[in-house]
Amino acid sequence: MKLTENLVTFRLKLKNVPGTLGMAISAIGKCGGSMGNIQIIKAEKEFKIRDLGVYVSTDKQIKEITNALSVIGKDVVEVISVKDKVFELHEKGKIYLNNRIGITTFEDLSRVYTPGVAKVCKAIQERPELAKEYTIIKNIVAVITDGTAVLGLGDIGPVAGMPVMEGKAMLFKAFGNIDAFPILLNTKNVDEIVKTVINIAPTFGGINLEDISAPRCFEVEKRLKESLKIPVFHDDQHGTAVVCFAGLINALKVVGKKIENVSIIISGAGAAGTSIAKILLGAGAKNIVVCDTAGIIYKGRRLNMNPDKDALSQITNPNNEKGAIADAIKGKDVFVGVSGPNTVTKDMVKTMNKNSIVFAMANPNPEIEPDLIEGIVRIIATGRSDYHNQVNNVLCFPGLFRGALDIGATTINEEMKMAAAYAIANVIEEDHLSEDYIIPSVFNEKVHRDVAVAVANAAIKSGVATRQIF
Repeated sequence: MKLTENLVTFRLKLKNVPGTLGMAISAIGKCGGSMGNIQIIKAEKEFKIRDLGVYVSTDKQIKEITNALSVIGKDVVEVISVKDKVFELHEKGKIYLNNRIGITTFEDLSRVYTPGVAKVCKAIQERPELAKEYTIIKNIVAVITDGTAVLGLGDIGPVAGMPVMEGKAMLFKAFGNIDAFPILLNTKNVDEIVKTVINIAPTFGGINLEDISAPRCFEVEKRLKESLKIPVFHDDQHGTAVVCFAGLINALKVVGKKIENVSIIISGAGAAGTSIAKILLGAGAKNIVVCDTAGIIYKGRRLNMNPDKDALSQITNPNNEKGAIADAIKGKDVFVGVSGPNTVTKDMVKTMNKNSIVFAMANPNPEIEPDLIEGIVRIIATGRSDYHNQVNNVLCFPGLFRGALDIGATTINEEMKMAAAYAIANVIEEDHLSEDYIIPSVFNEKVHRDVAVAVANAAIKSGVATRQIF
């Protein structure tokens, strides 16, 4: 598994003679490790115990370094433990529940629980809408997965996906001040997923579907939106689409092109690719061609098709282009990748139009490495944090749900998603835009505030709000 410069701590028992530490550092260096801090944990006459911080880029390197240190000889260098900082951070999970109100007296107890709580229960029984005022329902979102499409790892199962769901809950809290809780579903059956979510929905103010594979995710979301009167949002589809469109709004400003005039290729016809195509069409794009592993999707194609791709073929590819992705990319202004690593080559990108835009968003490895096409294309964006112009869903979903919950929205509609995209894009003033600055930082608090306000206003204008907050 590829990492991004992960810090690993090797605790070593080193024989207390000159040169021992140097031997250990040399062995680490030969395996490609970069040294960080070195600390003495314990010192005795015969040995010293030291913690060596080492930066590595792959899990394989960790094993290689451990083996190289062991080869030196246990009587000289003994590996006591190897601690990966990522694993340490995850110990006991990354989130926990906490009381908002302290319970220190019997009076506190009588108010938060019996007998005082009965008064609130009766009020909600008479007016169910009060639950959104006097319980956590107003501010809690379920992060739900079946573990079938986790990051770039694929179908690893719901339990293995829990660290991602916990992380998602952390982002909801950090950027939207929304309480979110992970729900793991031990089924891949669409009917069972829909039924389960409907049955637990009274607990939550919103539902965030996460890492559910296509095409099942389309039906799951559609049926839940039809059945529930609370926001339902599949972030892998719509969060990606919203932030991608936000970046493209600004990228087109930089290169001086208009969305209705550009030709666009999308690599990937799954959840994200389909949603991106739809939001760009809704924004005025006229010429979009979508590719999957079998090549260009066109009307009447039979190979590797399903009902969702058939529907996509009806609204894209106006010139009914056919062929491979190398054919599709020729003469295009914009490439949007939500597929996999090394999908396109440098030579393919060279066939795009002048002042082209490439959004290579596959994670962790993009469709083409940005360094390969610098100077060839005008603007490059990726899904990675170690390169400028990161297309990151966290720019969207915290503010989007914040606005939807505050306004009591009964759904998340196209108007709200479009409003979120323009709010993200408009955080950057036009005179500050540049090739390497088309998307604001996730740590820019203005992003989340502006998205929340824009989404709430869009909910009011489109008639799906149930309360006023302004």
